[in-house]
Amino acid sequence: MTGPRTLVLVRHGESEANAAGEFTGGRDVPLTVRGREQARAAGRRLLERDLCPDAVFCSTRSRTVDSAHLILDATSRSDLVVVQSAALDERDYGALTGLTHHEAEARWGADQVKVWRRSYTTAPPGGESIRDTLARVAPYYLTQVLPAAMRGIALVVAHGNSLRALVAAVEGLDADAIASLTLPTGCVRAYRLGSNAEVESCEIVA
Repeated sequence: MTGPRTLVLVRHGESEANAAGEFTGGRDVPLTVRGREQARAAGRRLLERDLCPDAVFCSTRSRTVDSAHLILDATSRSDLVVVQSAALDERDYGALTGLTHHEAEARWGADQVKVWRRSYTTAPPGGESIRDTLARVAPYYLTQVLPAAMRGIALVVAHGNSLRALVAAVEGLDADAIASLTLPTGCVRAYRLGSNAEVESCEIVA
């Protein structure tokens, strides 16, 4: 998959909160050593497949900004400006923010926490659902990211849930498919788009 009309999505490398099993949400936490290597490895995989980006977008959190720069270094594209937007920030986990999964399950029960984590429409107390997250991600994709992808290779580095929302928008997933979608840290998805902006092919870059 090379050439114009390409969209590449990368989840940031492992953060310190990921490693601790915490709900990160809007907190700004740094990458771990492993997370930095995951970002570099994602960049090397893009380089191997001639998917060096022409435009780069990420959230306002340092774990995506740093991951984006590490990817650009690995693809010899460190000259590119990384465009940051709060539209790509991780979903607001509300009352779950900062708790470990075990702590949240002890307070509300494992079944309820699973609903808050995976459901398309149900938000945790004081937080956002995936549907809420999609409501800010999709307009940004359509107005900023997609035009860049139609001109060349556009890279988006974001979070597990903001990327779930973006994948849902790009692939047209239903609620059940969104609930089952998991994007590990450092994972890479590449889409070839047709002249009408619809997905022609998708590759999970291992």
